[in-house]
Amino acid sequence: MRVLIVDDERPARDKLRRMLAAEPGIDTIEEARDGVEALEMLPTFAPDLLLLDIQMPEITGLDVAASLPAPAPLVVFVTAYDEYAVRAFDANAIDYLLKPYDQSRLQRALQRARERLAAARTAADASAADAPPRQTPASALPAVTQLLVPDRTGTRIVKVDAIQWIETADNYIILHTADGQPLMRQTLAGLLDKLGPRFIRCHRRAAVQVDCIASIVNHDKGDGELLLHSGACVPLSRQYRADVVARIADNT
Repeated sequence: MRVLIVDDERPARDKLRRMLAAEPGIDTIEEARDGVEALEMLPTFAPDLLLLDIQMPEITGLDVAASLPAPAPLVVFVTAYDEYAVRAFDANAIDYLLKPYDQSRLQRALQRARERLAAARTAADASAADAPPRQTPASALPAVTQLLVPDRTGTRIVKVDAIQWIETADNYIILHTADGQPLMRQTLAGLLDKLGPRFIRCHRRAAVQVDCIASIVNHDKGDGELLLHSGACVPLSRQYRADVVARIADNT
């Protein structure tokens, strides 16, 4: 099992590392000092389990859990505050370790994680036996509900529901919301894979949330604009027009 410890306090990380080292089946242990660093490590480290503190600077552990890319690792929250328990399980945590915990309590959480991982492997093996191997399309994976956007003062949390449309700007993308236009260093195609089917590309440099479209304005040669409920106008190219019209029809 590959485990990522996420806690802003060094003594807490050291304690967990010592206790994990005494447990069988723990292949690799890595540490992140906060939620932002944890999310940056996920693509390369690919942990099976996050041991995640809740109260951390910039973004909370609950925000991290809501921002995990699919397929997401299992999450066990580790905190000194029991008032977060309900919200933790709403975030699909498999366990909730209340500080101070002991070795036996950690063992129960690890056993629960092993059982979940074993069940997932069994289901995957059964599925592979019934069908030829294929890669799960990104559109079939659960979509994220919020994005973490670094800025000069820290990290901004942007709810996906609040994003009306998206456009590219050199090596960045601009998220157009009612509260501003934060920038992310991300490709448009990569972000659309995370956001799921509620967004559709309407131009080589733009995408829109389908529910935000109020009407289509036609131009010559098949191009046009999408008029949003907010009053914004988003470019619509002939290349993507048929897909956009079909998606709007599916939503009605």
